[in-house]
Amino acid sequence: IFGILWSYSNNIPDYKILKNYKPPVSSKVYSGDGDLVADFSKEKRIFIPFNSIPKNVINSFLSAEDKNFFSHPGVDAKGVLIAVVNNISNLLSSKRLEGASTITQQLAKNFLLTNEVSINRKIKEAILAFRIERALSKERILELYLNQIYLGSGAYGVAAASLEYFDKSIQDLDYGEAALLAALPKAPSRYNPYQNIELAKFRRNLVLKNLYDNNYINLQLYQNLQNEKINVNK
Repeated sequence: IFGILWSYSNNIPDYKILKNYKPPVSSKVYSGDGDLVADFSKEKRIFIPFNSIPKNVINSFLSAEDKNFFSHPGVDAKGVLIAVVNNISNLLSSKRLEGASTITQQLAKNFLLTNEVSINRKIKEAILAFRIERALSKERILELYLNQIYLGSGAYGVAAASLEYFDKSIQDLDYGEAALLAALPKAPSRYNPYQNIELAKFRRNLVLKNLYDNNYINLQLYQNLQNEKINVNK
């Protein structure tokens, strides 16, 4: 195992670029009286620092993607073991295989690797995750992830997605809306509320269930939000 890890360690991208990451944001043109005339960008993104991201958004993404984020060293051993056990059953029943990538691993993939589905990539992803965790704080990792992740409809990051789907500042989102955003990284097109509102609601309700199981919301709020209609406002 040591030999395999050593060989891969010499052939992976430099994770240190994350320390000096500058997000690609839009260029805005204003008229003389201050009105926005045009917005030029390759990606819809508004970078927002960690301290400005509301707790309900953070809790929703942790519940959807990585509930042990603040306690694992980059790779969640317990999550990997559960995924392996579940995938044995999934293989026998021809179901889709489960992943066990942490938020740190997803950050490594999105910034430094490709979307190639292979053991090679997973090993590199795990090595990079351990290194990133040693180099950056948990808050900085989460800040980069929440500003970089693609959430469908051309929106990158939670702030841009909040405007795209709800025409709201991220500060104004309730738990139901935050849960919908957290439902999107798994499959942004499949769960896009503009394309399939029923699938979007199904996935949102799974995130709400996780929020309840993780004690972020109480039973009454969980039941109320589960029955709440998704209202998007492009």
